[in-house]
Amino acid sequence: MTSNEGGAAEPDQVDAVSPTGESPGLKRLLGHPRVWLPPIVVVTLLMSLLAVLYLDSILDPRKNLHDFPIALVNQDEGEGQNNYGDQIAENLVAQIPSDKIAVREVGIGSAESMLRKGEVYGAIIIPSDFSKIMSNLAIASGANAPGDITKPLITVRTNPRAGPFATGIVTAFFDEAMTQVNAKVGEQLTAELQKAVGPDGELPAVTKLTVSEPVNVHTVAFNPLPDGTGNGLSAFYYSLLLLLAGFTGAMIVSSLVDARLGFAPAEFGPWFMFNPSAHVSRFHTLLVKWGIMIVVGIVVSAIYVGISAFLDMPMSRAPALFAFGAYAIAAVGITAVSVMAAFGTAGLLINLVIFIVLGVPSSGGTVPLEGQPPFFGWLANFEPLHQVFVGVRAILYFDARYDSGLLHGFLMTTFGLGFGLVLGVIATRIYDRKGFKRGAI
Repeated sequence: MTSNEGGAAEPDQVDAVSPTGESPGLKRLLGHPRVWLPPIVVVTLLMSLLAVLYLDSILDPRKNLHDFPIALVNQDEGEGQNNYGDQIAENLVAQIPSDKIAVREVGIGSAESMLRKGEVYGAIIIPSDFSKIMSNLAIASGANAPGDITKPLITVRTNPRAGPFATGIVTAFFDEAMTQVNAKVGEQLTAELQKAVGPDGELPAVTKLTVSEPVNVHTVAFNPLPDGTGNGLSAFYYSLLLLLAGFTGAMIVSSLVDARLGFAPAEFGPWFMFNPSAHVSRFHTLLVKWGIMIVVGIVVSAIYVGISAFLDMPMSRAPALFAFGAYAIAAVGITAVSVMAAFGTAGLLINLVIFIVLGVPSSGGTVPLEGQPPFFGWLANFEPLHQVFVGVRAILYFDARYDSGLLHGFLMTTFGLGFGLVLGVIATRIYDRKGFKRGAI
């Protein structure tokens, strides 16, 4: 046991291990709540936060759905005085809950552009001959004409590249709305045909059956994903790999550099190493770590692309994926290193919360942000993983179009990098000028 100058035992020091292998200080450690209570409290709170955020973000997308964008295209030219396309469009808008689905009534060109850029999760298209076919259906059904009867067709285009859950949400809500619309239009046609045969006339059963559901629906994927994309999850997992490379890479680089420079001990199994402290300022140490993270970003990004190619993951823009990946790893790593330089050991916890605990559920890579509570959409405005995800998704699924999220991802990643650079410079410069040396307190 070590003593201070007054001869009293230092209360927070641990007794040396006796020759018999027993630790006389163990009972004293267990008797001090300051030793064992803080780790329990911190881990419990962190894991509770993790459980709340992760489960709340995915358990009930239907209940949490809001502002989910889909396009509605009405190309119907009408037939005589009838325009059934307008009626269908109005009924669809009325049946689809506006607090959950944001319907954008646009032309076919705009709808396809939105689908290509991932701005909408699906499109409902009413063709130009919709009223004509509907009128012919009514005439043929009323006349009980022989031969095949053609029903008008509405096409639903899903957008699997916008998110793995998007297709299910689009089809589920459209099926519900179309069931009610079909019933309403069917009642209208039945009433018109009944009026034509007179109050005493009886419509054939086949006619009633035909016009009870007069509209057929065809669901088709717009620009479907190829094999090897994990049904739209490859972009999310690749983004997560980039973030982990920067986040965990920063912790490893910081620990190894500090150990080599003598600012922190290093243990390798039973071996303990504590080098003499090097006379290097905090700022210069930070510059070394930044430089290492840039190299790590380039090397690891190249390895990721190589592994993806080996596993046959579709990559039509491999050079862009490598460049953006290297930039994202370096940006995340530099920022994480700066946080640890500014806050010390607490920086590890801060980085974990920012990059992982808050980042994964708000990424939008699994459940669309529109299918999560609004809090996660707010987090996505600045959370690093979301910015990396929209950039990677644009490269992998949308031909690296800058307006499909790549430019947004690059700019927001740059903003995060700038924040990390400024934080690191200011913190280390202040510590160096104040004379706060890295050593025992």
